[in-house]
Amino acid sequence: MLPMSRHRTLAALALVPAALAAQGRWQPPTDSALVATARAIHERVLTLDTHVDINPAVFRATTPNYASGVARNQVDVPKMEQGGLDAAFLIVYVGQGRTLDSAGYAQAYAAAIEKFDAIHRLADSLAPTRVGLATSVADVRRIAASGRKVILIGVENGFPLGADIRNVRAFRERGALYLSLAHNGHSQLSDSNTGERDGVWLWNGLSPLGREVVAELNRWGVMIDISHPSKRSMLETVRLSRAPIIASHSSMRALCNHSRNLDDEQLAAMRRNRGVVQVVAFNAYVKCDPSKDRVRDSLRADAIAALRREYGIDPTLTGQAARDVIAALPDARRNDYLAAQEDITARRYPADPAATVSDFVDHIDYAVRKMGIDHVGISSDFDGGGGVDGWRNATETFNVTLELVKRGYTESQIAQLWSGNLLRVLAEVERVAARLQQAPSSRSRTSRR
Repeated sequence: MLPMSRHRTLAALALVPAALAAQGRWQPPTDSALVATARAIHERVLTLDTHVDINPAVFRATTPNYASGVARNQVDVPKMEQGGLDAAFLIVYVGQGRTLDSAGYAQAYAAAIEKFDAIHRLADSLAPTRVGLATSVADVRRIAASGRKVILIGVENGFPLGADIRNVRAFRERGALYLSLAHNGHSQLSDSNTGERDGVWLWNGLSPLGREVVAELNRWGVMIDISHPSKRSMLETVRLSRAPIIASHSSMRALCNHSRNLDDEQLAAMRRNRGVVQVVAFNAYVKCDPSKDRVRDSLRADAIAALRREYGIDPTLTGQAARDVIAALPDARRNDYLAAQEDITARRYPADPAATVSDFVDHIDYAVRKMGIDHVGISSDFDGGGGVDGWRNATETFNVTLELVKRGYTESQIAQLWSGNLLRVLAEVERVAARLQQAPSSRSRTSRR
């Protein structure tokens, strides 16, 4: 097998085969007046992406790093600057451990702190004149007005909290502005959407500890993210939360029947809760066909799992966790692995045509029709598997605004979708937290260990 060039290696690390990009093509409008209008709107509104995964290894003083630019990354500071992406939630993600015990919690906590520290380094030392870390709505406005990019922190998976709810406050003090109670796999706090796949549930919604954590998140001003937990967990969270909640990166189940997407009942619950659904540009959640070739998909999955085992890579790893392990392989071995993976995904078992920006905005349209413009936002899941044709990385962010303008959204509506709705929820979460922290029960409360 011939070794791959460095350029091809970096492209393959994104886990989006080149053949897929060739199948799904987004065609930008050619009306110069429309493009000029969209460009002006894009420059005026505050564009905010609520879900961007990170690798702490590129948040160090050595180059390349997040400030100088990382070729394989879909997002870094130069790409945000080039594409007009004004703000991004960088994600403290820790995969779900198999054991819910003190050892597992300690390991997950350490991994989370490593990512918190990486994000702080970006703002404090790597690019302090180009980005600022926001921990409130006021910070977002102030940093954006200064001309810098706004960095915010979201926590994907409550597993690192362990069994000590004092960690909710500790994470908030490190800058966390949202937290999801589970990821792929049931946590000590909540069932995951993945239970739908195998019919195995741990809590039938939230755990008793998870219900306590919901209250703590409300108390300390952390938005609750329901993108990965199960539907039953999500509906229970809506009933318990005293503040609006968010789905940081989910799309519409009516258009793509995937357990990670939200159905109409969930959309109605989000509207009643005054929350916001950040529609995600993740190919597999934007475009899926229930009649697709499931035999082919099963063969592809089996082949990739076998390939990973051959190279000593855990087949259950997904997203950034998988990319980190692959990137750590020696150059020659990594090139061989990526070439074999591309052979599986692009030649032997090619997937359906890729989703496009147009397909993605179909989900935004649907959410707006079902919930109203006040409850819809935008996210990418970049560097975690996200990306559609036309919005493959942060440099192409303008294309989302362009497609929205093409469909007749006004500037004020686009401003809501890009950031206004999310910041409205965050402001309300802040107000609820201020009230709860003044309550006598809050002042005298002792936290569970």
